[in-house]
Amino acid sequence: MGERLLGPADVRELASGLGLRPTKTLGQNFVIDANTVRRIVRDAEVAPEDVVLEVGPGLGSLTLALLPAASRVVAVEVDPALAQRLPATVAERAPDLADRLEVVPDNALRVAELPGPPPTALVANLPYNVAVPVVLHLLGAFPSIRHGLVMVQAEVADRLTAGPGGKVYGVPSVKMAWYAHARRAGNVGRAVFWPAPNVDSGLVAFTRREPPSTSASRKEVFAAIDAAFAQRRKTLRAALAGWAGSAAAAEAALRAAGVDPTARGESLDVEAFTRIAEHRPPSPTIG
Repeated sequence: MGERLLGPADVRELASGLGLRPTKTLGQNFVIDANTVRRIVRDAEVAPEDVVLEVGPGLGSLTLALLPAASRVVAVEVDPALAQRLPATVAERAPDLADRLEVVPDNALRVAELPGPPPTALVANLPYNVAVPVVLHLLGAFPSIRHGLVMVQAEVADRLTAGPGGKVYGVPSVKMAWYAHARRAGNVGRAVFWPAPNVDSGLVAFTRREPPSTSASRKEVFAAIDAAFAQRRKTLRAALAGWAGSAAAAEAALRAAGVDPTARGESLDVEAFTRIAEHRPPSPTIG
């Protein structure tokens, strides 16, 4: 498998052939270390029956490591030149696995359907500037995704895996917990990328969980979460006043949900937000 994977010289040669200069706009930092992609595939626990969704495959470093481990890899790439080049790279370096790859030239923030069998795992080196919305969108759009591992900025990894009570706990933490159990799966140094980013990276592993049992929809629960953290220094009674219609209505909803109105959003888990959403007062009808 070693000779199939891309090293630093391979990555630079491919980029040069495309006339590619990595852009900060697209968050392009290409992995140039074969051991790192092997580690990602191993820690993601990709099984032979998995259909892996990869976002931002870039020049194919991770793709080439995923193909031998999975039954199929569906790679969503927003850059047209990279999307066009990837099948050729796989055909050159792993011709026996080329039929396992499907490249979808699309924006992962908008993709709502994919060709072929539904994805069962999400494994990706995500662009830092869109990592959280991409993960949350894909978990919402594809309930078939049961597990996965993403490489993100270390700070984002902390947010996605934080539990209630800390400063980094916020909207990404609670919404991720709605979909999955997430945990930090290690750190990644800057030297494994080209160009090297000016921040450290972290791995987040997750396993899908059933969302809290509730009469409120996901949209309604997420609205309560957004409102609570929009003014995170305020008590929930104050922060949810606009969401509930008034501070008094917010207090009534909180008490009905068994939540202290003087608490702050950072102290609540996803189940508590679910109970709050269930007790949101109905909007007044305008006649």
